[in-house]
Amino acid sequence: MNNAMETKSAVVAEIADKLEKAASVIVLDYKGLTVEQVTELRSQMREAGVEYKVYKNTLVRRAASQVGGDAFANFNDEQLVGPNAIAFGYEDPVAPARILKSFMDKNPEKITLKMGVVEGEFYNESKIVALASIPSREVLIAKLLGSLKAPMSNFVYLLDAIIKKQDEATEA
Repeated sequence: MNNAMETKSAVVAEIADKLEKAASVIVLDYKGLTVEQVTELRSQMREAGVEYKVYKNTLVRRAASQVGGDAFANFNDEQLVGPNAIAFGYEDPVAPARILKSFMDKNPEKITLKMGVVEGEFYNESKIVALASIPSREVLIAKLLGSLKAPMSNFVYLLDAIIKKQDEATEA
């Protein structure tokens, strides 16, 4: 094989590896972004442990066909057209969607979510936006703990009120 073919094969293998390892993969159209906006988006992604990459569409299609599965069947000639970037979320499957949705809210009409795969299931744009509205794991845990704490706190306040009332009755 010549050098160009070896390079392309290596990139396809790299993309396939990332597609297999990632908990979520989101494809977006990024045309219209300035260099500063792309830098800001990459910074937000890096802080959340999300990898943001731009690959040639043909190489992504080849990698998706290597990975196989129904979820990646939509990574085809019809969907992967134009300038695309891919956000790979490894730890938190919701993080890429949340960051991209937040960025879209601040910069309307700059990026378009195309599709994604989250934990082996294909997501279209509307599903990705719905996924982005799910609070983070930490927020959900805090809400659960708050819900568990509330009845106990109310019970303690009730007991305290009864004790104070009895103390007032004995003093009088």
